[in-house]
Amino acid sequence: MRTPTGDLSDGPAADLGRDQPVFGPELGEFEHSERRAAKAEGDGEMKTGTTTVGIKAEDGVVMATDMRASLGGMVSSKDVQKVEEIHPRGALTIAGSVSAAQNLISTLRAETSLYEARRGKDMSMEALSTLTGNLLRSGAFYIVQPILGGVDDEGSHIYSIDALGGTTEEEYTVTGSGSQYALGVLEQEYDDDVTIDEAKNIAAKAIQSAVERDLASGNGINVAVVTDEGVDITRYKEFDDLL
Repeated sequence: MRTPTGDLSDGPAADLGRDQPVFGPELGEFEHSERRAAKAEGDGEMKTGTTTVGIKAEDGVVMATDMRASLGGMVSSKDVQKVEEIHPRGALTIAGSVSAAQNLISTLRAETSLYEARRGKDMSMEALSTLTGNLLRSGAFYIVQPILGGVDDEGSHIYSIDALGGTTEEEYTVTGSGSQYALGVLEQEYDDDVTIDEAKNIAAKAIQSAVERDLASGNGINVAVVTDEGVDITRYKEFDDLL
């Protein structure tokens, strides 16, 4: 084999830069991601504001959210659905950037459908939580903090997932700007033997408490009940319908 005689340091590799990974960029390593993250903190993007709640019950999970979206200091919408079905027996609440959340939901729906088509079975909640965390870690979804809830062969699950993809399984959890108000209610009301109906009542109390104090939350409540039979999402403009 011939020994190279030319100086390769001035070739294409030098043009790409010494620190350029050979197999990069990896999925999710988007150019100027820090700049996009900074823009997501500004007032020019529609955000959910939000209080979202997830509760694990005996025979399923209950997830609830308020219905307000904000644009800077203005209420941009009074009828936003912040909990969506993403799996035959799983749902996701959203808090943060509306555009990123919508993209995350559509991506998860596509991935769960592909999983089922390829393997002939539904994705487990553990696998779905890992997928959600990986997508958030990629940096493609600035800035979303979801709650994932669902039912699989192992039982009921609620996962708290932070904006950078950190995932923990919980008995109950909250996200959004009204979290601190809702969490106090959950701490007082929750117990390990809570039923679906009791969990709906607790979730409504938690959201109502946040709406009373958090300016970015309000305008009603959406409640998702996830069981072995699927996902049922109901919209309520008045809290009294649940209390």
